[in-house]
Amino acid sequence: MTGPSRWLTAAEAHQLTLDTQPWLSCEDCFQLMDTFAETLVADPDTTRMPAMVVHVRACPACAEEVESLVALVAGDVGVDPSRALNRIR
Repeated sequence: MTGPSRWLTAAEAHQLTLDTQPWLSCEDCFQLMDTFAETLVADPDTTRMPAMVVHVRACPACAEEVESLVALVAGDVGVDPSRALNRIR
């Protein structure tokens, strides 16, 4: 390392220690994202698609996409997306 070092923030350390099992790649995640967003909006307490939940909690890029899709789907059906979004945070 050639630059100055710094301590990790609590949030950064937490991200590094998240359980990544069952594992899912970003590519796999993007293929399942529409179905996952619809499932979350329909049933925020669902236990289906656990690999998606694990991946989205650990991957900020995929989380951002899922959050946008959940908000869009929830708006289309006229429900509050907060319960679905809390499930993945």
